[in-house]
Amino acid sequence: MKRCLIVDDSRVVRKVARRIVEDLHFSTEEAADGSEALEACRRAMPDAVLLDWNMPVMNGIDFLRALRREPGGEDPIVVFCTTENDMDHIAEAIRSGANEYIMKPFDSEIIESKFAEVGLV
Repeated sequence: MKRCLIVDDSRVVRKVARRIVEDLHFSTEEAADGSEALEACRRAMPDAVLLDWNMPVMNGIDFLRALRREPGGEDPIVVFCTTENDMDHIAEAIRSGANEYIMKPFDSEIIESKFAEVGLV
């Protein structure tokens, strides 16, 4: 079973995303910020990361850059899931190593289609 790390400072968003991702037959782990997410990746690298941008402690873009420097950190498929929808943010995410980018609010169809585009489902 593939593993997905869900990183968002909102417990509600994590809960909704978890239900969607588990319905796609992933096991899940949650983190409330980039620092927690980096520690989770160091314990066990996930197959996918669903990542928020704006979080306390360590934001999503800083987490992504740190992840890509970790041993094995180039492997997870990272999908940003955020309200930041201007071209500068999207371009920065892709340059920093994101594989895909979706906007909040999201639903199961959006996540499933993006996961399919990057070969996760």
